[in-house]
Amino acid sequence: MADRSWFYAANGQQQGPFPEAQLRDLIVRGTVRADTLVWTEGMSGWQRAGEIPGLAPGGSGPPVIPQAGGPVMSAGSYSGGALSMDPPLWPLLGRTILYVIGFLLVIPAPWVATSYYRWMASRTSVPGRPNFAFDGKVGDIWYVFIALALMSYAGQLNNYLPIVAVLIEAFLSWMILRWIAGNLSSNGQPLPIAFNGSALTYVGWYVLMFLSFITIIGWAWVITAWMRWICRNIDGTRREIIFNGSGLEVLWRTLVFSIGCAFLIPIPWVLRWYAKWYASQFALVERGYSGA
Repeated sequence: MADRSWFYAANGQQQGPFPEAQLRDLIVRGTVRADTLVWTEGMSGWQRAGEIPGLAPGGSGPPVIPQAGGPVMSAGSYSGGALSMDPPLWPLLGRTILYVIGFLLVIPAPWVATSYYRWMASRTSVPGRPNFAFDGKVGDIWYVFIALALMSYAGQLNNYLPIVAVLIEAFLSWMILRWIAGNLSSNGQPLPIAFNGSALTYVGWYVLMFLSFITIIGWAWVITAWMRWICRNIDGTRREIIFNGSGLEVLWRTLVFSIGCAFLIPIPWVLRWYAKWYASQFALVERGYSGA
């Protein structure tokens, strides 16, 4: 690792990059201590310098839980980092099944969807946003969920309806995303967050995703680019939201998830595994951050 560049955190901000020789000099001078967070390419997240063998002896305190996706630091109480989710195994499965059944029955769709989003938000940890929650109400856009549920039956009525249904589903999904973004809160206070991506562009991404399935594997890269576009169009925060997942990661993890579901018994475990990973790929960074 001697030829790598290093970053370290000081006063809530990211410093670097520094060659390893310079970092070691900073350690000798006391600028970088054993409990200073450091990061270099290849590490899954920030760690204390004293926890890295051979770098800075004398580390103290409990190990730092690595954050996915590289050096993500910010200033003050709005320090950055990856989102995390730790939903209980069986409640996650039960609520997911209830969500699917609710949409199949159409009428319960607004209730099960709203309840599902609230529960998932309550199990999500966002750096600098304690008691993160979703406060949307069933009556806000109940008609959107009813229409979305009805679209799943479009193919049974007419051979051409599925094509139109895709466009309608895309627009309805755009409305739901805007609704979710506008109803997030922290410590009981609404967050000034808004998704401002255009409906036309969102529908375009949605259609491109369907077309990309023709390529067998290309859909994974389309979804990755789509997630990054969505993140770029979320406004109202002091920090920027980014998506760190790669197309290859989305591809193989989705395949493992699908295979696990095909065998039925592993469903609870692969569902939780996939949900936790997906959430961890979203992170908060300073505006203008471009990576290491």
